[in-house]
Amino acid sequence: MNTVNFEDIKLADEERQPCEVWTRVMGYLRPYSEFNVGKKSEYRSRVCFSELKAVDGCACHCECDAMDVAAE
Repeated sequence: MNTVNFEDIKLADEERQPCEVWTRVMGYLRPYSEFNVGKKSEYRSRVCFSELKAVDGCACHCECDAMDVAAE
């Protein structure tokens, strides 16, 4: 099996292609390029879900820690 070393691959700007990012919005998939200004801002402020943080609790030491203790 041959291995490809991606560091050895060089592309000129005219060889590159734009990558279109799609995301789920309100139940269906849409390309990011078609979002309005508000939806683009919302998309940029999203954070990825972390199962570790969900299991161990929030690592940012915000009010959610106090809410978890109050709920117990």
